[in-house]
Amino acid sequence: MSNNLLSKFGLELNVGVVGASGGLGQAFVEQFASQLHVAKIHAFSRTQIKFENEMVESHQIDIQLKHSIQEALDAIGDTILFDIVVVATGFLHDEHVSPEKTIRDVNMDHFREVFSVNTYGPALLAKYFLPRLQRDRKSVFACLSARVGSISDNRLGGWFAYRASKAALNMILKNAAIEMARRYKKACIIGLHPGTVDTTLSKPFQRQVQEGKLFTPEYSSVCLLKVINDVEPEQSGKVFAWDGKEVPA
Repeated sequence: MSNNLLSKFGLELNVGVVGASGGLGQAFVEQFASQLHVAKIHAFSRTQIKFENEMVESHQIDIQLKHSIQEALDAIGDTILFDIVVVATGFLHDEHVSPEKTIRDVNMDHFREVFSVNTYGPALLAKYFLPRLQRDRKSVFACLSARVGSISDNRLGGWFAYRASKAALNMILKNAAIEMARRYKKACIIGLHPGTVDTTLSKPFQRQVQEGKLFTPEYSSVCLLKVINDVEPEQSGKVFAWDGKEVPA
């Protein structure tokens, strides 16, 4: 596995990973830690975890509380600017919430819970993290999105809250990209579709996945690092899949 997947960035990179305690989040932390250009990784999660690698610094954060985000950034110090921020959070189901099969299953409490994690949280993170991106060289703010958030690609229906929350996230990223382009000329604000990854989020639905299309977190994170490396500022505001192809809006 290459340790030079971020060759199109500068040196001594500062990286932030939000959702670092999840399966894909942990994989991102580990992959960034293996890269030659990375100097420091700030790992944010609701439950603070300890990484053995000394270049990883852990921080507790609740993405739904603005004071929690601000406190986490204050702990780092206002002189630290990020080259890459990956938001690896997401919510699809738990013991109380399941994806809707039909409009009859829509429940507003479930909608609020899904949107709170998938849409409002990343929007709040963007509010506080975007001003902390590098301004004079390439930087990337990337959020995990999903192909099912594509309106034009929706052929099956269902999953009302999850689909809508990801579609709304994609619009937030597009808006942020337009705004950031005015002052941060080298910034890339993008969504990432990781594919179907073998994590808790996808576990109940893995029987429907085609052979060879269920990815390990390690494989998906490596693919997405390549996407992050290759994206250019003129592509800001778009969503890209693990294979580098653009996901239609």
